[in-house]
Amino acid sequence: MGMIPELAIAVLACARIGAIHSVVFGGFSAQSIADRLYDAQAEYIITCDGAFRGAKDIPLKSVIDDALIGNKTVKRVIVCTRTRTPVSMIKGRDVWWEDEIKKIETLGMIDCPAEEMDAEDPLFILYTSGSTGKPKGVVHACAGYMIYTNYTFINVFQYQPGDIFFCTADIGWITGHSYIVYGPLSAGATTLMFEGVPTWPDAGRFWDIIDKYNVNILYTAPTAIRSLMGFGLKPLQGKKLDSLKVLGTVGEPINEEAWHWYDEHIGKRKCPIVDTWWQTETGGILISNLAGITPSKPSWATLPMPGVEPLLVDENGKELTGDGEISGNLCIKAPWPSIIRTTYGDHERCKKNYFSTYPNLYFTGDGALRDEHGNYRITGRVDDVLNVSGHRIGTAEVENAINMHAGVVESAVVGYPHDIKGQGIYAYVIYNGSHGDEALRRSDILQTVSRIIGPIAKPDRIQFVSGLPKTRSGKIMRRILRKIAEGETDNLGDTSTLLDPGVVEEIKNGKL
Repeated sequence: MGMIPELAIAVLACARIGAIHSVVFGGFSAQSIADRLYDAQAEYIITCDGAFRGAKDIPLKSVIDDALIGNKTVKRVIVCTRTRTPVSMIKGRDVWWEDEIKKIETLGMIDCPAEEMDAEDPLFILYTSGSTGKPKGVVHACAGYMIYTNYTFINVFQYQPGDIFFCTADIGWITGHSYIVYGPLSAGATTLMFEGVPTWPDAGRFWDIIDKYNVNILYTAPTAIRSLMGFGLKPLQGKKLDSLKVLGTVGEPINEEAWHWYDEHIGKRKCPIVDTWWQTETGGILISNLAGITPSKPSWATLPMPGVEPLLVDENGKELTGDGEISGNLCIKAPWPSIIRTTYGDHERCKKNYFSTYPNLYFTGDGALRDEHGNYRITGRVDDVLNVSGHRIGTAEVENAINMHAGVVESAVVGYPHDIKGQGIYAYVIYNGSHGDEALRRSDILQTVSRIIGPIAKPDRIQFVSGLPKTRSGKIMRRILRKIAEGETDNLGDTSTLLDPGVVEEIKNGKL
């Protein structure tokens, strides 16, 4: 669904009757939705005819129709009217949201007592990309998740009764679940939803909303801040922003330049900035300063929440201790209330993904620094997962989609620094088709990725190569490809173990 009140209403209605909900971001392709429907064995779908995203109308119901081809489990599709886009309504399966609401009102069945749930009953499934091609269905339980989102919302943002809270995320991601719906509402807060993009109809959209509704707490992504920085200060002219008390960032590490711009021009140097680190699997914020209570440090998430026990380990799982700044892989020693309970339908996958890399530790997949005061700074993923505009995208998932193109023999995908997104997607592609020139081939591959995963996974750069750097055992040395994509070609390390070292020079010379 689009980011309209009915989405939050549907989520809460599911929770009230004890149904497990699984929200899918509106930018995913029919194939990605079909995979999720199959994995969850979903029986009911709630969608819209379409959604507004800036100047665009995004089709939703038609994508659902494509996703349902061959589906055996879905019994009913409820369609909420939003864009008035013409849609097909299949007799016996598809019904209008508005008609169903009228039926209930006519029958006088407005009262709906809340279902009594066990603390460990599943509340929702949320799919997230992993280091293999298949998305993982992260399961969160009723009690622990809601308790922890409430606790972190109140404490991290220092929420006071009456505050207006504006989280700019989409409910299709964990941030929207935790800090648009469950955290604020369980605390009795007024939560503000936003449909659209921050730059339409102009780059003053966020600031207009803040002034119009007297927003006290703003929680947004570094990608949005960097994008708005690019428009300069003109969109801020005439904007008061004097209702703001607390600012927050989420989704990826914030760079110092963006942090200082946010502090100076949005917070007027009077609003503490909470730089929050957490994941879909953690359910809520694990590392952050507390607004106005504990010190902030630009681009550092700072200290763990009370009860959360992070540690840094080396590649062998040995804990790294000592004075001064230390770098390692970020793990957590002990559970917290909203920890992932399982991956839906495959508990072994949950154990393998999160608890097998280092025995008796939860491995986050992130690298981090720790300073002499115990503050943490997240340095990025250390596994084959990219963080693009705060969205986790598995490299294997993108490679699988690229390889579906008829002319592609093989591909390798890595991340590289991107001024706006934080991390961009760089694809190296071996192509043997004869169709069109390079520009047309790139367009065709981008279209293929959009159809299979969705526009959010489209590579920013595609370089055609004759071969990939592989060891004699056939393993692609992504370390080399990553350095080339990042422009660090002076020191590629040892290439003597490669089957064909000459391919590296060719790739370096052809870098986009």
